[in-house]
Amino acid sequence: MPNLKDIKSRINSVQNTKKITKAMKMVAAAKVKKAEYTVKAARPFSDELLHLFRKMLATVGEYSTAGLKVEHAIDNYPELLKEREVKSEGLLVMTSNKGLAGAYNANVIKAALKRVKENAQNGIKTVIYPVGQKAVSAFRNKAGDFELKEGYLAIANNPTAVGAGLIAEDIAEDFVKGEIDSIDIMTTHFNNMMSYSVVAWDVLPVKVEKATEKELDPLMVFEPSEHAILQQIVPMYITNSIFQALLEANASELASRMTAMSAASNNAEEMITTLTVDYNKARQGAITQELVEIVSGANSVK
Repeated sequence: MPNLKDIKSRINSVQNTKKITKAMKMVAAAKVKKAEYTVKAARPFSDELLHLFRKMLATVGEYSTAGLKVEHAIDNYPELLKEREVKSEGLLVMTSNKGLAGAYNANVIKAALKRVKENAQNGIKTVIYPVGQKAVSAFRNKAGDFELKEGYLAIANNPTAVGAGLIAEDIAEDFVKGEIDSIDIMTTHFNNMMSYSVVAWDVLPVKVEKATEKELDPLMVFEPSEHAILQQIVPMYITNSIFQALLEANASELASRMTAMSAASNNAEEMITTLTVDYNKARQGAITQELVEIVSGANSVK
């Protein structure tokens, strides 16, 4: 027969766990609404920026740095648009700093490891740029054919355009130096509160189809020049792509955490119910045993 004290202790333990998971669910639910609004509000800007970028590429002839002031690698837009043979690929892997978000982090890391394996089979070196503590820990503890860069932790749960700009400058510098020949973002696309999709976005070199002649505006005039504006558009496009990926990842992570904590709270409630039934059965059994002993003792006296 189960020990009443042990069952009671187990019930109290599960009840305390339920309080924690319920609180985490409420916190995630409060944050995910804001994250959902932010990511959906940012998508129209990304679409319009892409539309303008396509027009610029169709308007500008040969790309050149002549007459342009290039202080940082990200300002060297002709180099950032140049495609070359891929011998090394960078992966910007976006995860969270905390766990308890269901399979969110595991799915992103699994997709990244699959890409690393494919690159190794094709003789391509992989360089990992981890965003979030979970990515840092996962790749630090994994043995594989890849190089691990310093992680970006502060921006993982607090996406900002400034943080995205810092990441953009780092990867652009490595790209221009020739340390990597291309870089993709391994992130998630926020579908709704219940689902997300693991996706890979091209970042460098910038691959955008030029606009068709029908899409061009013949009255559009560029000042001071097409090249000067393109030098501003390319860094903006790269930074915005990273920022959008961060927003998508943050919303997906919060939604996944809310769902996971909701399921955990429901499981805890079911476990409490089951343990309570076991406790009552054990208690009734103990009472019955005591009655049997009393009756047996009384009969033996007669």
